[in-house]
Amino acid sequence: MRTMISGVSWKLFLLTFFLLDLGSSQDFGQARFICTSVPANMDMCAATMQNSGPAEDLKTTVLQLRETVLQQKETIMNQKETIRELTAKLSRCESQSITDPGETRTGSRRKETGKNTMGDVSRTPADTLNQLSQTLQSLKQRLENLEQFSRNNNSAQANNLKDLLQNKIEDLEKQVLSRVNSMEESKPGQKNETEQRVKVESTLTSLHHRISDLEKGQKENRPADKFQLTFLLRTNYMYAKVKKSLPEMYSFTVCMWIKSSASPGLGTPFSYAVPGQANELVLIEWGDNPMEIIINDKVAKLPFVIKDGKWHHICITWTTRDGVWEAFQDGVLRGNGENLAPYHPIKPQGVLVLGQEQDTLGGGFDATQAFVGELANFNIWDRKLSSGEIYNLATCNSKALVGNVISWAESNVDVYGGATKWTFEACRQIN
Repeated sequence: MRTMISGVSWKLFLLTFFLLDLGSSQDFGQARFICTSVPANMDMCAATMQNSGPAEDLKTTVLQLRETVLQQKETIMNQKETIRELTAKLSRCESQSITDPGETRTGSRRKETGKNTMGDVSRTPADTLNQLSQTLQSLKQRLENLEQFSRNNNSAQANNLKDLLQNKIEDLEKQVLSRVNSMEESKPGQKNETEQRVKVESTLTSLHHRISDLEKGQKENRPADKFQLTFLLRTNYMYAKVKKSLPEMYSFTVCMWIKSSASPGLGTPFSYAVPGQANELVLIEWGDNPMEIIINDKVAKLPFVIKDGKWHHICITWTTRDGVWEAFQDGVLRGNGENLAPYHPIKPQGVLVLGQEQDTLGGGFDATQAFVGELANFNIWDRKLSSGEIYNLATCNSKALVGNVISWAESNVDVYGGATKWTFEACRQIN
């Protein structure tokens, strides 16, 4: 009898220890445990299964709570991983907004960190003298054009116009000579050089405005397409804007007459930006890089050689199928390629600017990328012109076409910041 009681007590002790251990492992606070007697000759597990009392309910509850805890633990781990990923992405975004983002165009150029682009680029005295020399040469050429105008229009008004402009040119030369002498005599210093350059360029800008007023008398007598744009200074405020936007295009041809000797790089003859993409269509020669055509941030280098201070006719054709492009200079094919933004149509409803590269829609100009030179007969077609059609344009053939998307007309272009319009007739005034 004692043996039986001893066996039952021992099994009760084990069952109690098992339930205590199970409860303490889950840390459920205060718990109630109920002991059930088990015969000596019966298996403990079988006896437990037979009793569907409070002990079984407690065990079921414990298992359910354990499953819930495990599920919550897994959810927390997933949330921690998501937080780590978001934190890493936020850190990358913050670092890109603080530091230089690098190249903003595939295969294109990198801007200098901290570069001041809110005005003209800094120049040494030698660069300033070279720039002034080019400016005076351009002004004298404009004077010769006005003299030609006076010979073709023998009138007192034309003669007075010529004499007035000649006096202005002579006054300018004296002022420039005085500025140069004062720069040479003064001690070298960045502040002094900057002040002198600003004074000289202010004088030049004022004179450009006067010349523009004088040349207005020619507008009534010249055809709408017989004009050119002049960008004499590398600034971030001198530009022209085409009033008309581009439609959606799956191919195009863009042609123009261009003249420049700017160094380094002649800048940006034109840029077309659309909402969400500032580099939808850009022609640029920046720094020591060759001229590039950019379509939707994709770049192709062009084999143009035009920085000789002479007039050149250039054309670029492109089709979205396989991104095939061609580059013509003076009516001759100079290069071609493919895979330039293939199957990407040129988007509509953008802003077309001449003389500046847009970093934002219609603005964000950078003086280091500004075009310096002269530009005329800027036309765009929504198809690929043939080599014969391009040759006719370069040789001023009477069969030459005008752009069916953008045609060169004085009423279609507005100028800003000192950019000027004056008479130009292709193939008669070239070089």
